[in-house]
Amino acid sequence: MTQPAPITGRTRVMFIMGDPIGHVVGTAVLNAAWDAAGRDLVTVPLHVLSADLPYMLDMLRKAPNVAGTGITIPHKINALRLVEHLTEAARLTGAVNFIRRNADGTLTGHNVDGAGFLAGLAAHGVDPKGRHVLLAGAGGVARAIAFALAGAGVASMTIRNRDAAKGAALAADIRASGLTTAPVGTTAGPAPELLINGTALGMKADDPLPFTPEEIPPGAVVAEVVMTPAETPLLAAAKARGCTVVPGRAMMDPQAALVARFLDGDPA
Repeated sequence: MTQPAPITGRTRVMFIMGDPIGHVVGTAVLNAAWDAAGRDLVTVPLHVLSADLPYMLDMLRKAPNVAGTGITIPHKINALRLVEHLTEAARLTGAVNFIRRNADGTLTGHNVDGAGFLAGLAAHGVDPKGRHVLLAGAGGVARAIAFALAGAGVASMTIRNRDAAKGAALAADIRASGLTTAPVGTTAGPAPELLINGTALGMKADDPLPFTPEEIPPGAVVAEVVMTPAETPLLAAAKARGCTVVPGRAMMDPQAALVARFLDGDPA
């Protein structure tokens, strides 16, 4: 078995910041990619409370051997206003899931959740183009997925969120973006062909399902963003109805290559 490269004083460091942090599997995905590419870089999880996020990001500015950080729940939207620069993907989606420390100590926020999600669908043989979509959630990851789907040519998108105003705001932002002329709203649309859980529901054993089993049409595609557990109750319910399922891990695996490009300055 190949041993990972040793961590030395020359090794660059990257974090994943979130609260909670115990569910995170992205560190393993990224570290495996860095080892395979011969990058002297290590990624470690960091438990950061919302009130402490500004101070932790300021720490990145003061540490030249830090490459940046991943950003996970609940910080993706708040991080947007805490960095000096934003890529077009972050600006469009209104959320950040990776931050790069630049040579001058400034921070650039980026978002690869949407691109990662589409790549994960493709890896499972799913093309969202022309499909009617039902999306649960309007937070950071859901926003990125919603904009990516709009750009991918879905036939319609219904956004369901516990905070109805937040869901309506996301739908309005997508309509205003010019990415699609397809119907995007919060009222029930055509029978969904692609259902996506863009929330944290499923991380805890007693969480309710984001969609009831009766709302899942047999033969539909059901996709998750929750990575732990690997098979959430939603995916189990979808399998029982003969659906194609796409686990949360599917959107993480393609992100390593996208993050590597970002750390190297693309996009600037």
